[in-house]
Amino acid sequence: MNNRRRLLAALGAAGIAPLAAFAQKPAVVHRVGILDVRAHRDTNLEELRKGLHELGYREGENLKLEFRWAEGKPERLRALADELVRANVELIFTATTPGALAAKSASGTIPIVFVAVGDPVGAGVVSSLARPGGNVTGLTHFSVDLVGKTLELAKEVVPGLKHVAVLAPSSNPTTALKLVRIQSAAQALGVKVQVTEVRRAGDFESAFESIRLQKPAALMPLLDTLTITYSKEIADFARAHRLPTFFEQREFVEDGGLASYGTSYPAMYRRAATYVDKVLKGTRVGTLPVEQPTRFELVINLKTAQALGLTVPQSMLMRADELIE
Repeated sequence: MNNRRRLLAALGAAGIAPLAAFAQKPAVVHRVGILDVRAHRDTNLEELRKGLHELGYREGENLKLEFRWAEGKPERLRALADELVRANVELIFTATTPGALAAKSASGTIPIVFVAVGDPVGAGVVSSLARPGGNVTGLTHFSVDLVGKTLELAKEVVPGLKHVAVLAPSSNPTTALKLVRIQSAAQALGVKVQVTEVRRAGDFESAFESIRLQKPAALMPLLDTLTITYSKEIADFARAHRLPTFFEQREFVEDGGLASYGTSYPAMYRRAATYVDKVLKGTRVGTLPVEQPTRFELVINLKTAQALGLTVPQSMLMRADELIE
């Protein structure tokens, strides 16, 4: 028996585990639930993955993601959140106000990190931005206060704007809060606002017909999973009726909308990875303040403007973060 074998045998006889045994100790695998209301894979989740990767997490090694997709049906979120609770995940990551409320209803103990909740306090997701308490925190996209600014942009781009149609997803708790802000801004700007509600996919055909009959000079679809899912149909309708369309998220502009003003979603998802990391490492979720965006993006589709016969003011072109040509 050589010296190495004698040493290992001696360690075993003394009840001391060899160093190799320590080296083979399996890594802790963190199980994170992803609750997503979309009808397809959310491309922004790749930014969350990249952020986690930068922080040392590797799927299949020390991280397992449990996905639950609502397929564009918010009413399924609570049941899917219950599934994640039963799966014993360490943390639930979710997006949008309905997603955050569903996760919160499903568990009062599992840490929940959200993104893209327009008014977390007003919607009842957290009690305070600075001191969320409980088991929920995350990043807001601040969209409730931005809708007034979006209406101002519409007034700046469309000459003599007097009438705007608002496409409002009524099942989203944030919608009512946004409509209050829009009506206040509209009064100050001297603009008439007409609201057309949609609750489900089957409502779009009648909603489009109602808007057509109103003959507005611009269209503002409010941000929600439903309007995101049908963003191309909304953009197609707007082009067919030569309606300048103003959004809260750049993805709509990529689909043919005229302009958007809001938070960078890829940046928000990547930033959320730091919250997930802190919670997995032991930080109490309720002590992490809800983070508000400090930068907003103005995106303009010049091709759409040309098709509508609109000349975007030079001052706005200079302010734009991105021009799609």
